[in-house]
Amino acid sequence: MSFRHLRKSFGGRKLLDLGPFAVGAGEAYVITGDNGSGKTTLLRILAGLEPGEIAGFEFRGVPLIHGRLPEDVRHDIVYVHQHPYLFHSTVAHNIGYGLAARGIAGVERRRLAAQAIAWAGVDHLRGVPPAKLSGGEKQRVALARAKVLKPHLFLLDEPTANLDGEARAQAIALIRQLVQDNGSLLIACHDRELIELPGTRRFHLENGKLDEA
Repeated sequence: MSFRHLRKSFGGRKLLDLGPFAVGAGEAYVITGDNGSGKTTLLRILAGLEPGEIAGFEFRGVPLIHGRLPEDVRHDIVYVHQHPYLFHSTVAHNIGYGLAARGIAGVERRRLAAQAIAWAGVDHLRGVPPAKLSGGEKQRVALARAKVLKPHLFLLDEPTANLDGEARAQAIALIRQLVQDNGSLLIACHDRELIELPGTRRFHLENGKLDEA
């Protein structure tokens, strides 16, 4: 994923004014910055969830067409919000939902979902409705739901925010595994352990500019 320039303004205030930036295959970047600096906005623009002024954007060598990536390419970018939205069904259904939406047949869908459930350590929760999950459990389900789609780029927005103790450690362990598996990641966070995660590079967002720290 690369772009030559990315801008975003709110009410006359320029929130983002970024120069050339690229994330290569297997690269993991951590983006730090104060609350309100634009980290979430940047990830949402890259995910196609929010408009932004982008010049020279390419993903997997494919440029924007009429301001958007082709749908089959856009599916290779997965955004995980710090407060994941989960459907009012079961953990297993949530993890398999994206596969079903992409037309993966039932047997194969269940096999892939089972692998993701085991990876996230939530097998004991597969039949539980999301309303009964803790914050840490919801984050692990969201990470499993992202991983099962095998995206080319993970966008993780404050994945350990409001987590502590074992829940935080479990989420970090899963993210560490994504990095070790040579996943391409952009992680917006304040968490010192994620910032110092081996195999990552750190960039700091301040006054609309993104610089390597």
